[in-house]
Amino acid sequence: MPEASPALRPLPVMPDPDPASACPSTNFAGSTADFLTCAASEDRVSREGMASGWDNSAEAWIAAMSDDGDWARTAVLDPVMLARATRNSPVQALDVGCGEGRFCRLLADAGIETTGVDPTRTLIEAARQRHETGRYYVGEAESLPFPDSSFHLVVSYLSLVDIERLAPAISEMTRVLAPGGHLLVANLASHNSAGQWLKDGSGKRLGYLIDHYLEERPVRQQWAGIDIINWHRPLATYMQEFLAYGLRLTFFDEPKPLAGEDPISGKFVRAPWFVVMEWRKDEAGSAGT
Repeated sequence: MPEASPALRPLPVMPDPDPASACPSTNFAGSTADFLTCAASEDRVSREGMASGWDNSAEAWIAAMSDDGDWARTAVLDPVMLARATRNSPVQALDVGCGEGRFCRLLADAGIETTGVDPTRTLIEAARQRHETGRYYVGEAESLPFPDSSFHLVVSYLSLVDIERLAPAISEMTRVLAPGGHLLVANLASHNSAGQWLKDGSGKRLGYLIDHYLEERPVRQQWAGIDIINWHRPLATYMQEFLAYGLRLTFFDEPKPLAGEDPISGKFVRAPWFVVMEWRKDEAGSAGT
């Protein structure tokens, strides 16, 4: 049965998420020390964005996603992600690695007050333009700018694979999640990031070849003008990190595409491309359900 959303402390009072008021700024209202700290954080985010490829790939990503998202999202992930995200009627949700804000808009359409955070400024600016009433912030998963227990639901929709420092990111997602709340994760299947299709001379897929599965490493991904770094990790690494922060697995799936005649759906059935996991942050002294 769906669970009632836990009580939350109020969200922090933050400045209007407008590019003109973003740090660093000549109109920054804090102390000099605060300004220097903020500027250093922004510089780190910018440098990491350049290294990961996202700063240079942001415009191509926006074009590839359009308003609705690509086939893999709409036909494979959205049905299960939306069903899980809305089942407990959360009031406030955080999308970590929200990109151009597509899933935030879907959650908002479902009546959920949603906040998005992403380290790539161009993507956040696009999210603000497409969802003027939304709350979007430039920031990194490893240092979320929110108090403890701020959200009923925290979402990571294909963003963990982009994050180099996994442990602090999961720690932060857990910290801002209210007791009784859920962390909902869609991620590339680990066999996906460790392998590739083996094809014959005609291009027919013979099978999926996996190698060096247990070796955690960066993997360069290039398509449609996008050139980024993903991080391959075995499934055990993800599971162990979630468990280390006291989370409890309540749902797991390797979703299949919706029924249809799309010519690419067959490869998603032969070698499932994604995993979806839901983890619960139990209240102290409670095993939960």
